Amino acid sequence: MSEFSHYNDEGRSKMVDISHKEESTRTATAESRILMSEELYQAIQRQGLKKGDPLQAAQIAGVMGAKKTPDWIPMCHPIPLQGTDLSFDYQEADDGYELIIQATVTVKSNTGVEMEALTAVTAAALTFYDMCKAIDKSMIIKETLLIQKTGGKSGDFAHPRRAGE
Repeated sequence: MSEFSHYNDEGRSKMVDISHKEESTRTATAESRILMSEELYQAIQRQGLKKGDPLQAAQIAGVMGAKKTPDWIPMCHPIPLQGTDLSFDYQEADDGYELIIQATVTVKSNTGVEMEALTAVTAAALTFYDMCKAIDKSMIIKETLLIQKTGGKSGDFAHPRRAGE
């Protein structure tokens, strides 16, 4: 088990020691997609949800999710995030509408923020579902992925499925 960084010599989980790593500015952008019915999309457009604006709630949940990532993911380090922002874009799909949620997280630290960005879009997607389930319980939270990251020892990364977009 010693070749895995999150296991100690006895094969038990541990938080990796990052004290020797160089501090640098690091960013990560993640994305999650939600497929919804046209009925739900139209209700959102005419502000017809009893719970209010689902994007406002999802925005707040995404920021909170990024900040609380070490509480969700056991081996994540608590780090002082410098920035977290989310964006939302609706697109027509073959079988309804799709909401594309993206989160970008920034830190100056000795560890990256990929998990914080992924947690942000996940929390936002779950909150959107919660806000809208009275109209459309058949929503599908689809793929969630890391689009890109910058900084750190491993360098930059761009997801091959999103590189040309």
